[in-house]
Amino acid sequence: MKRLLILPVALLAPLAFAEPVVRVVGLFSGAAVITVDGQRHMLRAGRPGPQGIELLSADSHSATLRINGQTRQFRLERDYTEGFAQPERQRVSIPRGDGGHYRIAGSINGQGVQFLVDTGATSVAMSSVQARRLGIDYRIAGTPVQAATASGQANGYRVRLDRVKVGDIELTGVEGLVLEGGFPLEVLLGMSYLSRVRMDDQGSSLVLERRY
Repeated sequence: MKRLLILPVALLAPLAFAEPVVRVVGLFSGAAVITVDGQRHMLRAGRPGPQGIELLSADSHSATLRINGQTRQFRLERDYTEGFAQPERQRVSIPRGDGGHYRIAGSINGQGVQFLVDTGATSVAMSSVQARRLGIDYRIAGTPVQAATASGQANGYRVRLDRVKVGDIELTGVEGLVLEGGFPLEVLLGMSYLSRVRMDDQGSSLVLERRY
């Protein structure tokens, strides 16, 4: 009698690939901050993202993503670890000003500054004139770099800012960039700060919320 070889069904099934866990934790017009398996990323419409994830569109209410060839819509979610009691959250609302920009008073290392929110800036960026006023010894403590600006390449220094505060939200150890000369005219509140808070663009205002 011939014996039939029976293989477990699980061995015959095609291998399944784990779907990445994607959450949208910050929304802007044409841009979104997402987490992929717990790691934060900034996406812009039309640009490739991590693990092949593509942002198709975004506004202050939702984002449409293409993941593994499938189009899905996401609403804004709170970014915190589930299962732990959360303390009262620190929030600051920044009204939209002239030209659609967001400006707010804050401080760097305890010294008052006026910030311009700029999601296109990778760091908290300032001119060397502003850095000297704030007492930042960038040439001694910083690392020389070449920075790409709207006017071309510029000499700069990458520095570590001990404290950056906006409203009641103070973060420590924030990466900063000092550009030689008088530009930018305002201190740019870039992603080295913004990526560490939750952002909600509500159209007439931008709400920042501290993450714990």
